[in-house]
Amino acid sequence: MPKMKTKSSCKKRFKITASGKVKSAQAGKRHGMIKRSNKFIRDARGTMVLAEPDARIVKKFMPNSL
Repeated sequence: MPKMKTKSSCKKRFKITASGKVKSAQAGKRHGMIKRSNKFIRDARGTMVLAEPDARIVKKFMPNSL
């Protein structure tokens, strides 16, 4: 039986915390900041924890990180 591989795209975009939650960067910050409000830019700083339904999908692509 072949080994299960981790999706390269998920490896680059997500990290799994020690408690099993999925961390990612906030979406919508690559370009077009001039039209975004200061509140959005402030709130989108750093990383965020994905919601459980989204995290379930990401974990399927990362079998070796559990």
